[in-house]
Amino acid sequence: MTEIEIVLVLMAILTALAWVTQNLKIPQSILLLTAGLVLGFSPSIPEIHLESETVLLIFLPPLLYEAAGNISWHEFKAYRRPITMLAVWLVFFTTVAVAAVAHYFIPGFTWPLAFVLGAIISPPDAVAATSTIRGLSLPSRLITILEGESLVNDASALVAYRYAVGAVTSGGFVLWQAGWQFLVIAAGGIITGLAIGYIFTHIHNKLENPTVATAITLLMPFVTYLLAEQLHLSGVLAVVSMGLYMAWHSYEIFSFQTRMQINSFWNILVFLLNGFVFILIGSQLPIVVNAIGRESILTWIGYGFLVSLVAIAARIIWIFPLEYLYRLLGTRRKKSAQFSPSELFITSWAGMRGVVSLATALALPFTLRNGQAFPMRNEVLFLSFMVIFVTLVLQGLTLPFFIRRLGVNEPTHIGELEEKRVRMKITSSSIAFIESELALTLHDEVLNELKSRFEQHSNYLQGILRLDERPRKGDPLTAPTFFREFVQSELAVVNHQRHLIIQWHKEGTYSEEIIRRIEQELDIRTLSLQTQLRRLQPIGADNEAGGAV
Repeated sequence: MTEIEIVLVLMAILTALAWVTQNLKIPQSILLLTAGLVLGFSPSIPEIHLESETVLLIFLPPLLYEAAGNISWHEFKAYRRPITMLAVWLVFFTTVAVAAVAHYFIPGFTWPLAFVLGAIISPPDAVAATSTIRGLSLPSRLITILEGESLVNDASALVAYRYAVGAVTSGGFVLWQAGWQFLVIAAGGIITGLAIGYIFTHIHNKLENPTVATAITLLMPFVTYLLAEQLHLSGVLAVVSMGLYMAWHSYEIFSFQTRMQINSFWNILVFLLNGFVFILIGSQLPIVVNAIGRESILTWIGYGFLVSLVAIAARIIWIFPLEYLYRLLGTRRKKSAQFSPSELFITSWAGMRGVVSLATALALPFTLRNGQAFPMRNEVLFLSFMVIFVTLVLQGLTLPFFIRRLGVNEPTHIGELEEKRVRMKITSSSIAFIESELALTLHDEVLNELKSRFEQHSNYLQGILRLDERPRKGDPLTAPTFFREFVQSELAVVNHQRHLIIQWHKEGTYSEEIIRRIEQELDIRTLSLQTQLRRLQPIGADNEAGGAV
């Protein structure tokens, strides 16, 4: 089977499993991982050997960019302290905890080698987190913290990983140098990402072709990641900071045609990348099993469960005392800012591992500087795969149950009420805009029709009017000049509404999810109105020549 045929088979499996998950309450990532295991053990499918650089470059930049673009900057900034405590300090704590257990309980694991294992499995993964928690109706602040953590923690883990590998290959490292380099790499990556984001916003401001603009958004995460890595900075943080910067300015730099095309393109791309990465993770496990030897596999499965248990327990041990320490020190004065025990448990249980652990495990060198083989490389790979598998299956399957059982979900009526308030405010502002800005320039009939439409919508939102009780006009409008004026006036109102949501986006007044949903509706409405105007153009020309239709 050729490589092209393998890709086509994987795409077919991915599409079929996506259809299956619509009817099953099982996270898609788990089904894809299982499919990868089946493919890996299937004799008809050749082994799929992955290079770590390929995994990191193909999958990580676009997935991080998309995840950063979907997170609210206001909420990310508001919860920067818990995100930092999880993304930096919890990563190091987990690395130490796993290293200690591996050193004392697994034969042959020296301290440097144990720290390599700890650094590989310490960071929860952005792809695994978002694919599992989406659609579970978690409170928005928990989603922000979990997604924010998984975006940032890769940089912490990669720095710890590089120094641990360096300690194995060279024999040691200096702790203070590692800490200083972490700060330089992190700060440099953030600055690089912001600078590239600034350049790309100016490029997009000058683009009018939606297809070219969409292609550039595909190149952006790869260019940012590669440039940062070439400068020996954090490519992960560079992509994340660039994605946050672009998301902040996306309301202004993209036209509605470009935004609609970009959203459609990235939905398809992320669907394919998410699917491929979990299938590939599953397909790698049989390769490692064969390298270890089947006679000792049961022993290493036991070690794998032990390390997985430590990784899960370390997260729980870190999160609960930290929250209560905050309360004891009084660092969170508002009671609403405190997290309940149920929320703390869900946060501690949502620690699935994924693509970053896979890539860093595969990146282990084969030899040391003296030419000898890297000690226990296959065993480290197997333990890493075991942690990925156990956390995805155990935590991924049980997380929805715990969310429902503990009641850690945001009631749908809360989001509906907020959305209703936003729509009411937009409608009332639109009516005021019509009366103050358009009333003097419109014919009375157009003005009354336009106001009537938005007043009906206001009445509907207030429950005064149901959709099936909307008053109907008599004969449809037939005069082209009247209809063109009406469409142009509605376009002006839509532009006014767009300015409103951009202002609310910058102020952080309302939920980013609601603002984006309304923005998408405005884009669709703008496309419809402009299409009607283009169709009216030749009719309007005939009318001005003296013909009435």
